[in-house]
Amino acid sequence: MKLDRRNFIRMCGVGILGLGAAKADKIFAQVGSGKYQSTVTSDGKRWAMVIDTKKCENCDDCIAACHKGHNVPEITPKEEEIKWIWKEDFEHSFPGLGHERMSQELMKRPFLLLCNHCENPACVRVCPTKATFKREDGVVMMDYHRCIGCRFCMAGCPYGARSFNFQDPRPSITDANMLYPTRTKGVVEKCNFCAERLVKGELPLCVEACRNGALHFGDLNDPNSEVRKLMESQPTIQRSASMGTFPNVYYII
Repeated sequence: MKLDRRNFIRMCGVGILGLGAAKADKIFAQVGSGKYQSTVTSDGKRWAMVIDTKKCENCDDCIAACHKGHNVPEITPKEEEIKWIWKEDFEHSFPGLGHERMSQELMKRPFLLLCNHCENPACVRVCPTKATFKREDGVVMMDYHRCIGCRFCMAGCPYGARSFNFQDPRPSITDANMLYPTRTKGVVEKCNFCAERLVKGELPLCVEACRNGALHFGDLNDPNSEVRKLMESQPTIQRSASMGTFPNVYYII
């Protein structure tokens, strides 16, 4: 039997759906009960993003820059779409935080969403092949070659930040960026905090493309960084902070 991706998944099915599922259930329960503990240290860099939602206007420059730079395909139907960065309203961005007296402006305000690059990422813990992993600087990465398409990471992520390629994405890419790899059918993908730019000392594409000063990126371990100063001067919130995943994307409301 030819050991291609499909056959490998079939051969691993018992392990993934048996022992793997048992492990995943335990991890999901830990996340839901907030039993994870912060592992933050003051050593090295710890990348984070602060989004000032009061300055974020209804433009899509950041989304366009991210998707173009990372060869994110434009796929329909919506159930099969691929997205690295997108917008939702308050109710879908921060479930459970709204109330009946909340201002209509806030409820209708567009909130920019992306992978939260959590300190304790459940996606990393449930991946059976280590295709998704966390770097020392906090960036949660994907190794597309190791992904077997089991989608445990998608089930583990409480933020809906991962997309699965139900079809070959390459025919749906227009004006491909030849400096960044395309993906294949059957793998998961997501935002990578522009890791390929960080290594060159450059800002993420979404931050660079923002014209309104809504997106800020930097090292939380640096007391002089812009993100640290913003967080110390203004109140911020995180998405589903009670899950115990400790997101590294913060929102100024």
